[in-house]
Amino acid sequence: MKDMADKKLLKTGLIGSAVMAVCCFTPVLVLTMGAVGLSGLVGWWLDLLLLPALALFVLMAGYGFYRLRRRRAQDA
Repeated sequence: MKDMADKKLLKTGLIGSAVMAVCCFTPVLVLTMGAVGLSGLVGWWLDLLLLPALALFVLMAGYGFYRLRRRRAQDA
């Protein structure tokens, strides 16, 4: 049962990292914000929110991977 929780943590971290990477490293978010009229927030808001969120999801994925490998090593 805990193995499923570790897989879910890893999956959430990987998906979140991918979404944040797309938003940080491509102009997808900038174009979207401009389309809805919020392009004025892009200058300061982008760095303050997206880069820490990316770091959080990368850490979450790493922790999930670590827990999954540790549990599988204990079971073997």
